[in-house]
Amino acid sequence: MFKNHLKIALRSIKKERLFAFIKIGGFAIGIGVCLLIALFIRDELSYDTHYKNQDSVFRVLFQTTFKGTTGNDVHFPAPFARALKADIPEIEKSGRFLHNELFGTGSKEIRLEGDSQNTFENGFIYADNELLQILETKFLYGDAREALTEPATLVISKEKADKFFPAGNALGQTVILDNDISKPFKITGVLEDNLPNSHFNYDFIMSSEGRDFYPGEDDNWRAQNYYTYVQLKKQARAEDVEKKMHSIIEDYLLPVALEAGYVEAEEVYKTAKYHLQPVGDVYLKSSGIFDSIQYGDILFVWLFGAIAIFILVLACINFINLSTAKSANRAKEVGLRKTVGAFRTNLVSQFLTESVLFSVVSFILGLFLAWALLPYFNTIANKSLTLPWQTWWFLPIILISALTIGVLAGLYPAFYLSGFRPINVLRGKLSIGSKSGKLRSSLVVFQFTTSVILIIGTLVIYKQMDFIVNKKLGYEKDKVLLVQGASTLNDKTQSFKEQLLLVPGVTGASVSDYLPVEGTKRNGNTFWENGMEREAIGVPGQRWLVDHDYIKTLGMRMVSGRDFSKDIASDSTEAAIINAKMAKNFGFENPLGKKITNSRGNWTIIGVVEDFHFYSLKQDIEPLVLNVGNSANTISVKLNNLNNGDTLKAIAGLWENLVPNQSFRYSFLAQDFLLMHQDVKQMGDLLTSFALFALLVACLGLFALSAFTAEQRRKEISIRMVLGASFKNIYQLLSVNFLKLVAISILIATPIGWYLMNRWLQDFAYPVGLGWDIFLLAGMVALIIAILTISYQSVAAALIKPLNSLRSE
Repeated sequence: MFKNHLKIALRSIKKERLFAFIKIGGFAIGIGVCLLIALFIRDELSYDTHYKNQDSVFRVLFQTTFKGTTGNDVHFPAPFARALKADIPEIEKSGRFLHNELFGTGSKEIRLEGDSQNTFENGFIYADNELLQILETKFLYGDAREALTEPATLVISKEKADKFFPAGNALGQTVILDNDISKPFKITGVLEDNLPNSHFNYDFIMSSEGRDFYPGEDDNWRAQNYYTYVQLKKQARAEDVEKKMHSIIEDYLLPVALEAGYVEAEEVYKTAKYHLQPVGDVYLKSSGIFDSIQYGDILFVWLFGAIAIFILVLACINFINLSTAKSANRAKEVGLRKTVGAFRTNLVSQFLTESVLFSVVSFILGLFLAWALLPYFNTIANKSLTLPWQTWWFLPIILISALTIGVLAGLYPAFYLSGFRPINVLRGKLSIGSKSGKLRSSLVVFQFTTSVILIIGTLVIYKQMDFIVNKKLGYEKDKVLLVQGASTLNDKTQSFKEQLLLVPGVTGASVSDYLPVEGTKRNGNTFWENGMEREAIGVPGQRWLVDHDYIKTLGMRMVSGRDFSKDIASDSTEAAIINAKMAKNFGFENPLGKKITNSRGNWTIIGVVEDFHFYSLKQDIEPLVLNVGNSANTISVKLNNLNNGDTLKAIAGLWENLVPNQSFRYSFLAQDFLLMHQDVKQMGDLLTSFALFALLVACLGLFALSAFTAEQRRKEISIRMVLGASFKNIYQLLSVNFLKLVAISILIATPIGWYLMNRWLQDFAYPVGLGWDIFLLAGMVALIIAILTISYQSVAAALIKPLNSLRSE
């Protein structure tokens, strides 16, 4: 029986090639997209799921509410981890790590002891040895219990060990970091390769033992720089530990703050709470926490999962639509089969076999499509995904999915088609698919509603990205070259800067690691007006060390006062330039001459610079204080033309003359600015791709339905033409009903799209408006595509010769 069903199914495909192509093609597109998104979701959900002690490992969060604003912080004082373990019996282990460019983490120059050539590498952090045990770090060589217990020790990844020591074991070898020969680091561990996905993913882990970045750091409760993790004892409950952690505030933080004269301390700490974030939630559930760790977003996972389901549903809708639309073509077959004794179960089995055959063929094509599109998908999603051909479960799941989707998609058509009554069919009283007309219309509306929502999302995201690219930032990001690794110039830094200014095409230069792009130095502080430390609430903000040419090189505008001057000696030690936001938060109407202070010094305000953005546009501008100081790892070079290769070669030549043992590294400020918003561009690219696929599937279905309608109404059209109907009349007859459905889709999609994108834009401090033009454009795009899709069949039907259709009448 199955063989007979299969033979009839193949005959049906051969007879209706166009409709079979659309059914299979739509299914294949839906399946291919679903596979790609499934790989993405699987990869995202795999982060931090490998811990044996999954339920007892947590990251510590600190939540405060002040003046109506609630925030979560993950930065803690140096002694915090030690105090947790000592004061709370339920905590078995506590560890910390430091990732802050201010203290030399992130990127470094590295070379083997005895070599002269440096290599630039990313991924450096300082960490406690106990943190390696909490996060169950896997070692290829070395002992996780001892690797970082001594000062100046270093654990590296296997990839880097193979790179720097291809001839043998890296264990016990010594390396020099940033040309600092006074503090060589000994390699005491090599991490295993092919580690599971983790938010804690670094190539160079340096011991935090013996590292005081400032005097008394290890006992200082005011500076907050460390991420802290804990492992609870068995049977300990996180909720109970969180309550006990409040004693840290009472015993350490509050007394220190009051002693320092922070008048707002009691108000802030009154509502402060510690939270233990499960380690499995860190990667996907840390939205709103701004730090140096690269996160995913659970909302992306849900969004892409929903898109995958919708696109697959669209493909299934096409199958149902076309199967019920072609009901008249199968009616006589059903009638004759029932007349000669076929049971309904036999017919259901026949139609389900056809559906499963379509599904299997579609899955094969969908697999090929996913494989072909995977490199492009990896590029826009910033992933390295592969199809898991060799895993034992992949092909069985594909087969089961093909059978399941084939059965589910074929159930309604099978029961609908097998329900025809033979007497009605053989008398010619069967309506041509009319009973399912409303269903088909509803499904077309669903398809285009989904497509229009995706178009709206794409347009809003690209409008936001265009706003980000073209927004006035308060500084000139174009034509600025950033020379990296300049700290290895040592006492030659100023000489290099002076020589740069002599290069044709160079119009300015500044030495500072504090730049208005993420990944450069940041230094959070609290400031007071001089003499008001114990009377007024401090103003939080950034303190940046720059040179005298910083503002001029980056094209910033002074609102009032003056820039730093090399001719005024006090500017190098006692002067400050603040941004307008700092002046506003201080309440200064005329800030010039005012004195401000904090634990680092006292300064007189000599100027106010116009506010400029130094975070992504998801965040508002922070108050900022600029002081003259030494921070010499990056040199900003203002060019008069980015495309001048001779200028770049000349700068590289100067570098080679001064530091021949270090490669010349550079980037452009404008490119680094765009990297801050890479997640927005990534989402836009992905959503554009998904919108195109959804539209393609919807248009395939609409094309097939319009072709079917034109075919079924061929004789009616011929009679109308004989009676004098014009081309316009025939075109309207076949098009208007479909276009009404698309118009209904636009009306439904508009409020849904507005709601979803309004929620998305709430993540930005500077969102674009959701004007009517976006929804009008989205509707026009959908309408034009629908018109083009329908027009081919409508025009073809309007141009037929009536004689050919009526010859047999």
